[in-house]
Amino acid sequence: MIGAVLALLSATGFGVSDFAGGLAARRVPALRVVLVSYPVALVLLGSLAVAVGGPISPGAIGWGLASGVALGLGGWWFYAALGSGPIAVVSPISAVLTAGVPVVIGLMQGERPGLVASGGIALALVAVVLVSRQATDEDIRPHRFTRKVAWLTVGAGVTFGLDFVFLHEAPADSGLWPLAFARVAAAVLVFSAATGAGELRLPTGVPLRLALLAGLSDTGANIAMLLALRGSDLSLASVLISLFPAVTVVLAIVVLREKVHRAQVLGMGLAVAAVAMITAG
Repeated sequence: MIGAVLALLSATGFGVSDFAGGLAARRVPALRVVLVSYPVALVLLGSLAVAVGGPISPGAIGWGLASGVALGLGGWWFYAALGSGPIAVVSPISAVLTAGVPVVIGLMQGERPGLVASGGIALALVAVVLVSRQATDEDIRPHRFTRKVAWLTVGAGVTFGLDFVFLHEAPADSGLWPLAFARVAAAVLVFSAATGAGELRLPTGVPLRLALLAGLSDTGANIAMLLALRGSDLSLASVLISLFPAVTVVLAIVVLREKVHRAQVLGMGLAVAAVAMITAG
């Protein structure tokens, strides 16, 4: 039960972070957003890792760095997709892939969720698809789900899913060090990409504040995610965490005046039912 609560807290943090980062990426290039949010998370997670303690083992370093590479690529591609495409479509589709990758790998590793929990996993995947349907926004200009946005969304979903897998494999006694090393790798990757793209500039004004909010929310979400992955099966925790689009879509509806359609309402209801089934099973 505690693992499920932590997973849902993580989903909430990721939902807020992705919404704030997506809005910032509509005003400035996506790389400039993560140039702020990733270092902020690095400083916070590094400080907390020192405070919490734990051995800095090869496993903590290796799996943490692998997680960081996946996270760096996923964050870059995800914010780019959010900046060019409709938030309420990009976010849920990416979430389906984010959940699907660890579910498949968890099953390959021998995890066997109960019948009710398995039904909840399937229901959750359907829920995030429904939440995205028929969504539009009225923000400045239309944001279409083009082929480029589709590839960015798929790439982000797969790499985010691998991030779950890598963190799940990190030693359980390593404290928060895997998250700290993950941020080191992600920050290096992002700074290198920004340098190569000529985008090594920090945003200012509203985009800067949104990027800072994204970094703070992302920090809390990552801590809750790591604890959830340590306390639950990979397949179950990853699916619950991947329900973050519900938060993102609610914020998009309230802030960007996105219209609520029956499919979205149904998706929200299925998400609630899926959580109940997974926690009960």
